[in-house]
Amino acid sequence: MAGKLIVFEGTDGSGKSTQFARLCRRLEEEGRPFHRIVFPQYKEPSSALVRMYLGGEFGAHPGDVNAYAASTFFAVDRFASYRKVWGDYYREGGLVLADRYTTSNAVHQAGKLPPEQWEEFFRWLYDLEFTRLGLPAPDLVLYLDMPTPQAVENLRRREEATHTHGDIHEVDTAYLATCRQAALLAARTLGWTAVPCVRDGRLRPVEDIHEEIWDILSPHLT
Repeated sequence: MAGKLIVFEGTDGSGKSTQFARLCRRLEEEGRPFHRIVFPQYKEPSSALVRMYLGGEFGAHPGDVNAYAASTFFAVDRFASYRKVWGDYYREGGLVLADRYTTSNAVHQAGKLPPEQWEEFFRWLYDLEFTRLGLPAPDLVLYLDMPTPQAVENLRRREEATHTHGDIHEVDTAYLATCRQAALLAARTLGWTAVPCVRDGRLRPVEDIHEEIWDILSPHLT
């Protein structure tokens, strides 16, 4: 009996990782069994091409690697994780929470193509990973929608606090804006559940967003 796969998605700087960690902590506090997985798996050999791409070894700009080629880098990493890490648990009925998944290619790669080709790309992507590679399709995708100006502000604040420099996706503001447009279309056409991070022009409190996520997720936990 297959389990449940819940995916957290969002553009860089959306607060996705914060909300993912908050949900995992709540599930642990309530004693609910689950397995968490974060993509890419940066410490695993399967992410080698991903690390090279994001590190700029194939070009300093996201568009230097076309959407289809870049998508395969991330897909291989997911395939390896499914076969080695969480596939058995999922197939035995377990709950799996994923911070990013196939959906991230829809968000971050579609924008390299003209908008009129985005839906065709989504179909290709889902066929590649769910049909050809045999990865499970998510039962629920929670898309945290953060307007680009606030996302960029969050990214720069994080870089300053951690004394790090963003990857080729995170430092390209125009690219991030296009990613958000692609993500909004993907959410509409692929059935994702969008959770707005800004209301009336102001960032929502972390706990407010978490409670909305919990309300959406709760029916999938029974």
